[in-house]
Amino acid sequence: MDAKRSTTNDYVHDPRAHPGLRAIAIIEGIKGLLALSAASGLELIGPIPLKRWVHELIARFQLEPDHGAMAWLANAINPDSVHLAAAAVAVYAVLHLIEAWGLWRDKAWASLLGCLAAAIYLPFDIYALIRHPGWVSVAVLAINVLVVWVLARDLLKRRK
Repeated sequence: MDAKRSTTNDYVHDPRAHPGLRAIAIIEGIKGLLALSAASGLELIGPIPLKRWVHELIARFQLEPDHGAMAWLANAINPDSVHLAAAAVAVYAVLHLIEAWGLWRDKAWASLLGCLAAAIYLPFDIYALIRHPGWVSVAVLAINVLVVWVLARDLLKRRK
């Protein structure tokens, strides 16, 4: 056992001492940048090409053009819905970028935010594993469990 660890339980506030937080911060930052790109893309593309692409998908996969999820999506696409979707994705992006910054800077609130955000997905991951068993579902669940564990462990270490 390391003598330094056995003599003290103090939390090390050097961000470089927490490579797990740094790794999660990088992933969250990438997710935030991708979401920001998607939000920008929605605004730049606009509703007319989106609606045309949905109709092309319906035709290509020989789906029912008047019924079903894709038909509903095609009917729901309008300028207001595209702006709303872009705004929602932009908020998602900003939250992930703020979380990434906080984790990179070793902020406790960022560990809490990340832990809660990842934990919210766990029931959906379990459902996906039950409905669609396979290595992808297992991998997604394992990664989210690992993220929750790393962030929860960080929060617990801070309390000691």
